[in-house]
Amino acid sequence: MPSHIVAHVRTSTSFTAAAEKRLLVWIAARLPPQVTSDALSALGLASMAAAGASFAAFRWTPWAAAGVVASLAANWFGDSLDGTVARVRRQERPRFGYYVDHAIDLAGTAMLMGGLAISGLMQPALAMAVLAAYLLVSAESYLATHAAGVFRMSFLGIGPTELRVLLAAGALKAARSPIVDLFDAPLRLFDVGGVVALAGLTIAFATAAVRNTRALHRAEPPPRPAPLADHGARERVA
Repeated sequence: MPSHIVAHVRTSTSFTAAAEKRLLVWIAARLPPQVTSDALSALGLASMAAAGASFAAFRWTPWAAAGVVASLAANWFGDSLDGTVARVRRQERPRFGYYVDHAIDLAGTAMLMGGLAISGLMQPALAMAVLAAYLLVSAESYLATHAAGVFRMSFLGIGPTELRVLLAAGALKAARSPIVDLFDAPLRLFDVGGVVALAGLTIAFATAAVRNTRALHRAEPPPRPAPLADHGARERVA
């Protein structure tokens, strides 16, 4: 495998990025050795499955919000710390970590949106559209990592941690009432959030695709056409 696939720069301009990085390093340095990166990755996947199941349980009880909040907190702990622990302990496995981390992200998001589609909080078609847009953005970011060596983890100040906070806050609000008044029209909170997320993901994909295409075009401009051989010289050779 070419080295540039994994030798990439991770960038995040989210609101919490700087403070979160310091906190994660502080926690990672104090975790017992029995807590491994692989165990934290497994926690991240299991907790996202639990978040999806908790959202699905909203169909029967608003107390499911507690499960959503607890699951998202556990997901932050596992998903955010697995790579940090490996780096702090100098036990990095770049190709393995890159692949497993993003495979878990894809599976976890599918389970989360599946739970929302079942929950009654969001139109199922809208939930699937948001999932499709997320997969589109993910695919573009993986292509950019391969081709440009940059993996961007946020857009307009919103990263994974901010999304978890918004989902948790939305679940708590939905436990009281899933309806919000917008322009004097009663709408489901998660439908409104889904439309905003769909628009944001679409803009993020288009913006990143244009930016990376331009950057790669400058880095690899079209080659100049090769000069045509002299026709008379070819005839003399013949």
